[in-house]
Amino acid sequence: MHSFKDFESLSLEIETSRGRTLLIADPHIGFELSRGLRVRTRFEEQLAGFISETDPDLLIILGDLKEPIGMSFTVKRLLMGFFSDIREIPTIVTKGNHDGRIEEVAGKFPHVEVTDHLLVDDRLFLHGHTGLPGVEFEEAYLGHIHPAYTLKRGGVSRKIKVFVRSGKFLILPTINPFIEGFNVGDGIRMVPFLKGVGSVELFLPEGIYLGRVNLR
Repeated sequence: MHSFKDFESLSLEIETSRGRTLLIADPHIGFELSRGLRVRTRFEEQLAGFISETDPDLLIILGDLKEPIGMSFTVKRLLMGFFSDIREIPTIVTKGNHDGRIEEVAGKFPHVEVTDHLLVDDRLFLHGHTGLPGVEFEEAYLGHIHPAYTLKRGGVSRKIKVFVRSGKFLILPTINPFIEGFNVGDGIRMVPFLKGVGSVELFLPEGIYLGRVNLR
């Protein structure tokens, strides 16, 4: 079981006109079904517990709430349980490429809204797998690429999740502790409006600045 500290370090809390706003990216609920795991991790129950404990005024899920692209009975059951566990918290899902048919479940919960993107206080929230919407914004938050960076020290390599800053764009790591992540240089090319970026700034989940990394 992962502690709430793990989830806290991989999420982001900001203040908006909607109050305390909690951002999480790429939970991939039901990932066990697609990755051949025979053990139920109950990750979605732990995540719901963290969200309820944090008790934000608004929860924004930056896409890929679920892993399987389709909507099986099992995935539907997992999502129903997750939404029920956080039923006291207003929730907005900015739909990701894995979130096909998610409205079939979200529509049963008055506190859940599904949208392609969200604009609050000149801040844009989206998944990141499509082009930018035609709106003006000062800062954008996205997920999609599960950013990670390989630290090399003393002949030992270790891949760690990171937050990525590119100008007015901030990319969050996947909040799922069972998913390792993609190398930033490979992942950034999966974002249509960032694939030409030459360098980015990296931050550890604890907030430590790693520096600027060249991607070319």
